[in-house]
Amino acid sequence: MFFLSVLRYALLVLVPLCSILTTYLYLYPAFHLCAFPSPEHNPRSEYVNTLRHHAPYTSQDGSKLAPFRLLALGDPQLEGESSIPDANAANFPNLSKFWKDALLLNGTNHNPLQRLRHSLHDLVDFYFDDIPKALEVYRKRLDHVGNDYYLGHIYRTMHWWTDPTHVTVLGDLVGSQWIDDEEFESRGWRYWNRVFNGGVKVSEELASQPSDDFQDTLVLGEDAAAWKQRIINVAGNHDVGYAGDLSQDRMARFTRVFGKANYELRFQLPVNSTAVAKESAEERPTPELRIVVFNDMNLDTPVGSQEMQDETYGFLNKVITTSHDVTRTAHFTIVLTHIPMHKEAGICVDGPFFDFYNGEFGNGVREQNHLSKDASKGFLEGIFGKNGNPDVPGGGYGRHGVIMTGHDHEGCNVYHYMNHSSPERQWEATTWPKALSADIVDKPGIPGLREITVQSMMGGFAGNAGLMSLWFDEETWDWKFEFTNCGLGTQHIWWLVHILDLIALGIGLVYGGILLGGGRAKSSQVEKRVQTGAAYANGNVSKPTNGSALLVAGKRSLRTELSMMSLDSGSRDGSNF
Repeated sequence: MFFLSVLRYALLVLVPLCSILTTYLYLYPAFHLCAFPSPEHNPRSEYVNTLRHHAPYTSQDGSKLAPFRLLALGDPQLEGESSIPDANAANFPNLSKFWKDALLLNGTNHNPLQRLRHSLHDLVDFYFDDIPKALEVYRKRLDHVGNDYYLGHIYRTMHWWTDPTHVTVLGDLVGSQWIDDEEFESRGWRYWNRVFNGGVKVSEELASQPSDDFQDTLVLGEDAAAWKQRIINVAGNHDVGYAGDLSQDRMARFTRVFGKANYELRFQLPVNSTAVAKESAEERPTPELRIVVFNDMNLDTPVGSQEMQDETYGFLNKVITTSHDVTRTAHFTIVLTHIPMHKEAGICVDGPFFDFYNGEFGNGVREQNHLSKDASKGFLEGIFGKNGNPDVPGGGYGRHGVIMTGHDHEGCNVYHYMNHSSPERQWEATTWPKALSADIVDKPGIPGLREITVQSMMGGFAGNAGLMSLWFDEETWDWKFEFTNCGLGTQHIWWLVHILDLIALGIGLVYGGILLGGGRAKSSQVEKRVQTGAAYANGNVSKPTNGSALLVAGKRSLRTELSMMSLDSGSRDGSNF
């Protein structure tokens, strides 16, 4: 059967191809050699140790794992109905208008000719306007569903493969701050039930405010299973707006759905988890990690709401005044925020840019790529205590830490530094690889800080995920960290694999159905032959009166049966030899 042959050859091609592509898609971190960095600084060893975590009959070497492993994701930007032009076309408005005009349901008194003219016009609009637009609406809705599961695939696969201790999403959780509350809730539901299914927001009880007498310090490693599921959400411009259009209502709904926008977390690494003698531990400060989740959307001016900016600066000042002394060792600060620090054009893809409203929202900030120089300086010298004066406590080197941001979808790895020997003593920035090659990282007389802008996890930017490891160096009695990136690839890969899988599944079902139906037909024919032969053997079928062939399936079997019947008849007549 030709059609059956086509299906069989199609399966011979599709099944191996789909097996390979599906295996790649669902194990892509393994194929891309993705793994959290480790104190060994050996990518091969890090990958092998991660592989052992998933291989049977082996176990992961816990001594090679960093105690803090952060899965950082940037800018998912979930789109929705508001991004679809002419979404109402899916309701076929011209078809509804056709019935009203044809049946005079709208109360008009048209004569028959007018009714015909209006009705025909409505039908033309239905076929050439409603249907094409409705198809585009359904295509966009399908694209949104597919995008949700594409982003969710990145999160689930990376979470399963790399086994992080903590997860953060660095702003722009949804695609627009201008959507209404109903649409915001809808996208929030998709965020928690499709993209980050199984994840939960950080509760208000855990999201602490800075204080001199901080009582909510946690132990790093305790409640590990719960922290793996918690998502540290950062507010972005598409979530709450820029400084000009940021409002209390937008902030309130963000807090309700995704958690607080400003808070801090503190973790201590248990001393008994290190190989340090008790007497030494008493002489040295306990290793501590401070995570500051900060909404930097309204640091710059002008602003639409002065009250909200005062709240932001109030929180920032509390973070600064409650920080440990800059001379304290064994302390590390991670700032999670959205808009990157200021840097000159050409260092990252996005250069400095500001735009302002004209005549509305207090002429506030409408859009910006970076924070201003002054706001960036507040981060570096305020939160991290760095200074251009080498005579201040700590020599101006400040506190150890890192800033992690989103916003720039292409990502960027930057080192901010200040040269004490320079007469200007201004903050400068360069890429991290250039800083390493110039040997200015941790160089005496050049305080600096690393800023990592995580590439977007959107399909148009290759579906990235950042992997940051933080561990404690017992020799220097201080924290160290490293960062790497792992990307899936464009969303078209996800679509291609699943479309091919569906095609292969459909062909397989058709092929199996035909084989099953053909098998039943053959079984029925065989049963019919057996019954016919038995009837001849028992003499229940009269001998044909002429020489015409019997119309029974299986001519050779019929001849055999007739011969057997003749022999049997002769035996009964006594004509045996």
